[in-house]
Amino acid sequence: MPDGSIEVINKLGLHARACGKLVELTSRYPDCQIQLGRGEQFVDAKNIMALLMMGAGFGTTLQLKVEGAQAAQAEAAIRQLFADRFGEGQ
Repeated sequence: MPDGSIEVINKLGLHARACGKLVELTSRYPDCQIQLGRGEQFVDAKNIMALLMMGAGFGTTLQLKVEGAQAAQAEAAIRQLFADRFGEGQ
């Protein structure tokens, strides 16, 4: 089960558009259970409302947990999305 920390590096954090892109990506892995956490609270990374409620702004470090048949591919894709700043360029 790949997991570890991931930092929010885009200027606006996990706002609606970024969360939408993340949900779109995680939904491509229906056989994977993907969670993001902050402290003791973990949420389903396929649930846009749960992601928005985390309030993860710029510089927030989140914990990533991925389980399932395509866990390694899903984790790599999520890390790439975060590294690309959700396509926002900032």
